[in-house]
Amino acid sequence: MAPKSFWKGYLKLSLVTCAISMQRAVSENAGIRFHTLNGQTGNRVVSRYVDAVTGKPVGEEDQVRGYPRGEDDYVMLEDDEIDSVALESSRTIDIATFVPADTIEWIWYDQPHYLSPDDPVGQEAFCVIRDAMAATGTVGISRLVLYRRERAVMLEPRGKGIVLWTLRYGDEVRDPASCFDGLTEDKPEAPLMKLVKTLIKARTQPWDPAMVHDPVQDRLQEIITAKKKGRKRPAKASPQEDKPGNVVNILDALRRSIDRDGNDT
Repeated sequence: MAPKSFWKGYLKLSLVTCAISMQRAVSENAGIRFHTLNGQTGNRVVSRYVDAVTGKPVGEEDQVRGYPRGEDDYVMLEDDEIDSVALESSRTIDIATFVPADTIEWIWYDQPHYLSPDDPVGQEAFCVIRDAMAATGTVGISRLVLYRRERAVMLEPRGKGIVLWTLRYGDEVRDPASCFDGLTEDKPEAPLMKLVKTLIKARTQPWDPAMVHDPVQDRLQEIITAKKKGRKRPAKASPQEDKPGNVVNILDALRRSIDRDGNDT
């Protein structure tokens, strides 16, 4: 069964328009989720906004957004003031710009979504936009209101559909130079490179989604199932973690690693 659309609107390129629907590419319902309870009563705990000074609850009608300009001093903004700078339409993805697909680094990618035509009439327009981007090696850049916030988005042709990525804001991405500038630019010695390549080759295998399986979820489910049946699952002792020591001789460590990997296969 196809996932339920959480957004419907229009894809627009100049005078070409088609109705589209959007689905989240990543499920937000996977995994075990917990509620916070009162341990004494077993009742659920609810959260609410309270005044930080008076301690009294603040009703939804009294909640406004404020920008800090000093200690305990804020510029308050009304909803209509914030809405006045938003997009004219929150239901149209108007592609105004295209950029080469290989010029946007992965670090700018935020959340993926699947776009597809919402009716048979719009399929031709959708497909021609998708195929033209694929043929020119470009992706579309637009803006869209998602998750209560206006965001820059990237449209990438993918198979029969289009993947829409929300993009991170410019001030969210840190300059890598701040972390990497202190690293040496000297090339590793040839014997070391040869041994590491051998080690990598021995451990290379085809990608499998099982590689990112979460075993913690399985163990939690075992505990929950046991408690449902009224029995306690004995806690497993935590394994002692081996602390890696300082490598004195990298060449010797690599040779022993290759020998160990060979014996394990």
